[in-house]
Amino acid sequence: MKKIILTAAAVFAFGFANAQEKTGSEGFAKGDLYLSGAFGFSNSKTGDFKTDNFTIAPGVGYFVSENIAIEGSLAYVSGKDVQDVTGEGDFFEVKASGFAVNAGAKYFFTPASKFSLSVGANVSYGSVKTEVDGFGDSTSKIIGFNIPVGLNYFVSNNFAITSSWGGFGYSSNDNGGDGAEKTNEFNLGLDMSTINFGLLYKL
Repeated sequence: MKKIILTAAAVFAFGFANAQEKTGSEGFAKGDLYLSGAFGFSNSKTGDFKTDNFTIAPGVGYFVSENIAIEGSLAYVSGKDVQDVTGEGDFFEVKASGFAVNAGAKYFFTPASKFSLSVGANVSYGSVKTEVDGFGDSTSKIIGFNIPVGLNYFVSNNFAITSSWGGFGYSSNDNGGDGAEKTNEFNLGLDMSTINFGLLYKL
């Protein structure tokens, strides 16, 4: 299985920002407002079966104190997979698409520095429509809570490359409702397979 995460925007920003003259200060201070964005694409293939996933998530943050910022974001996700939905060895194409809103706060240990470690807490709400070839579609509602760990590295006075991964997470999925059993899931881990990259612009 091969997984590819595209961070072209972050790489471009790194090269662009390094070419600029540094006239201000890197890092964050109380009252700073910033825009963030994450883009992800993964692809895997096992034999003749392919899986594709796409995510784009713009967001905004504001420092209410020297170390604490409140954040909000909106994400769009889509994916395609092949699954044995009947459990009888017959595989069907499964398509999913939806959105999620996220709000929370983040604590930065060294916000005024070029490099800073952070830990956050956020809640999210999402709606995902799933279509199974030959079986129709259903829409699931997902509520989640997460405590991610993050890193921020300023490549210029205004641009920073960000990453977040692992931490503790909980989610509840109603699996389309209408009497369906809910799926409650807990996650705890800091392995590199859960890392996400993004780009931040300080206004």
